[in-house]
Amino acid sequence: MTTPLICNNYINGKWEDAASAATLESRNPANKHEVVATFPRSSATDVDAAVSAARQAYRSWRLVPAPARAEYVFRVGELLSKYKEELAQLISREMGKPLVEARGDVQEGIDCAFYSAGEGRRLFGQTVPSEMPNKFAMTVRMPIGVCALITPWNFPIAIPCWKAMPALVCGNTIILKPAEDTSACATKLIEIFAEAGLPPGVVNLVHGVGEEVGKALVEHPDVDLVSFTGSSETGAEVGATCGRTHKRVCLEMGGKNAQIVMEDADLQLALDGAVWGAFGTAGQRCTATSRLILHRDVKEKFTTMLKERASKIRLGAGTDPNTEVGPIINERQLQRVNKYLDIAREEGATVLIGGEIAREGELQHGYFFEPTILDNVTPQMRVAREEIFGPVVALIEISNFEEAINILNDSNYGLSSSIYTRDINRAFAAMRDIEAGITYINGPTIGAEVHLPFGGVKHTGNGHREAGTTALDVFTEWKTVYVDFSGSLQRAQIDNRE
Repeated sequence: MTTPLICNNYINGKWEDAASAATLESRNPANKHEVVATFPRSSATDVDAAVSAARQAYRSWRLVPAPARAEYVFRVGELLSKYKEELAQLISREMGKPLVEARGDVQEGIDCAFYSAGEGRRLFGQTVPSEMPNKFAMTVRMPIGVCALITPWNFPIAIPCWKAMPALVCGNTIILKPAEDTSACATKLIEIFAEAGLPPGVVNLVHGVGEEVGKALVEHPDVDLVSFTGSSETGAEVGATCGRTHKRVCLEMGGKNAQIVMEDADLQLALDGAVWGAFGTAGQRCTATSRLILHRDVKEKFTTMLKERASKIRLGAGTDPNTEVGPIINERQLQRVNKYLDIAREEGATVLIGGEIAREGELQHGYFFEPTILDNVTPQMRVAREEIFGPVVALIEISNFEEAINILNDSNYGLSSSIYTRDINRAFAAMRDIEAGITYINGPTIGAEVHLPFGGVKHTGNGHREAGTTALDVFTEWKTVYVDFSGSLQRAQIDNRE
């Protein structure tokens, strides 16, 4: 085993212990006996210091021309490319996902850096005609201020980058509060920001427990914006607090995503999508395929194909190149997934394959759950409605397209969706009628690209979108500017014509 990394907070350009000197541990989910890192158990005192630094730095950072701010972000992208393999190995050790997925995690960060850097020269507003003579009207984007970025463990590089890159280009300063399970990944990421030369206080990192550090950030009067990715339950609390304190808030939360397979689908293609969507990242994605809505004419054949493929999936440590599905992140989440299997059986679902904690050989040292397929699931069962966040997929039978759409939409969530069909009319009807922020035609429910909006409807979010140009609407305020060069008082919306 390697020596644990010692992580610290990063405040005002310096690496610091928590004020209390208390620490916590991050462990390898594939081998719970391996401590990957120790990190500070910070408190409101540390949050105060980070917010003060970010507030002070904001005064000068907002005045740096946007193209110059973007050059720092571009440099971060170059450094992410340089350290890509090192970061991927760390992600696999600390979070557990297979190396091929971990490299993709870092690549998303790289793509986001380069894309966001380009926006430094494209923070477009509008010029519009005034209703009055000798008067000029336009809109410009303005930074918001100090941004608290609260991020989950499943994409420990990509998601912080999705938030940090556009926030910085727009002229904000940031405080990253990462998940406790991926403190080492967050530390390495902020080391890269520091190496890129950003001024002190522009980027800050505060480790700790969500109920302590996250809560303090959300409630802090000098934090202007909170961008949160996590559970819908926690997100609702964050949103309520920000609403009460008049903070800008961006929420990206849970999903109960469905893939429809119609009777005319390319079943092999649909199978590839279902396996990747349901079991990639051990099902620990907000866009994971949690429901398979199968037309009755192909359900039996498709189910047989799915069982055969799932039975051959190789579980193991993410750092093992032969691993296809890695561990669940921690003991608490493993028991949550296991509890949902008890619920499934109580509700009358049939476990076709899997359904148990995996304890064979080396797997006994980690938090592994067998890839699981549930059959005879009805739309009202809890396993068809609640987010499990594990390698579990529920099969629901339908008889026609309309029924498939109705069942897909009968959910509190609306993040990602998918339909496999050769019928172009159905495909376009699905694009129109599915209630979700993302819809794939003949593709899995996972696979977002950084230059397109990411987010959902219903309990999945609060209307904002990350990635793409829509991220600029999260991290900027619109200002309307009028320039009157008439030399006289002109009163808008007053009928003073002769």
